[in-house]
Amino acid sequence: MPADLAEKTERYERLLAEALAAAEAVPPTETPLAAAAAEYEEMARSYLEDGRHFRDDDDPVNALAAFSYGHAWLDAGARIGLFEVPDEGDLFTV
Repeated sequence: MPADLAEKTERYERLLAEALAAAEAVPPTETPLAAAAAEYEEMARSYLEDGRHFRDDDDPVNALAAFSYGHAWLDAGARIGLFEVPDEGDLFTV
């Protein structure tokens, strides 16, 4: 059975929003790594906003892509140590 696009888009939006709420930047402020963490978070937030815009414009394919890209920024940041993230659950791959 093929994936349900509407369900998957809704799920990925929720996962991205929850991941943004759960990720905590850990580098000391005023350091290049803090600036990198802020940039990764801004990219994730921008993709969340873009995804919502696409969804509202009845473009679920691009909405799903945006939510996925946003989550990838957070996952990458967590993987390289820019964010402290919960170990349990399905929000992050680390």
